[in-house]
Amino acid sequence: MKKIIFLMLASFLVLSCGTSKVVKESRKTLKGNWTLDNINYGDANGVYEVELFDDASSECFVGSTWRFIPNNNFGNYEINGANCSSGKRYFVWTIPDVKNASSYDILLKPTDEKMNSTRNNKGYRLSLDYLSDDSLRFTQTLQVDGKPFTIYMNFTKISD
Repeated sequence: MKKIIFLMLASFLVLSCGTSKVVKESRKTLKGNWTLDNINYGDANGVYEVELFDDASSECFVGSTWRFIPNNNFGNYEINGANCSSGKRYFVWTIPDVKNASSYDILLKPTDEKMNSTRNNKGYRLSLDYLSDDSLRFTQTLQVDGKPFTIYMNFTKISD
């Protein structure tokens, strides 16, 4: 009898602590291949030299292809621009589940192709601003000269 009660209690805790429906649906929708169509900078006008993910300039990221695999939280992006360090980069990703949140973040951590941490063991938090079956927008707000500077990354889905 004690074992049955313990198993029921354990099952209840596991089920009640699971990922929210919104996060599950977001992971499912994010699955697939995406193209980074453009990057803009909020209300700021002009040309800015911005390096994303301590990797390459924002110009190099425009046109890059991204892949998100939700069953193992692995992904990659590939840069192919002229005057850019072309090639495939790998990352692990997750959408932290925050109860009663109206918006969500996505965490990206660069890895090698075997999911081992690379470079400086640093990760990046982006706001998951918009996500539909065919478009996606991440934003990242940085501090530049003590003021917020927002980067908008706009994607289009290529395939599931």
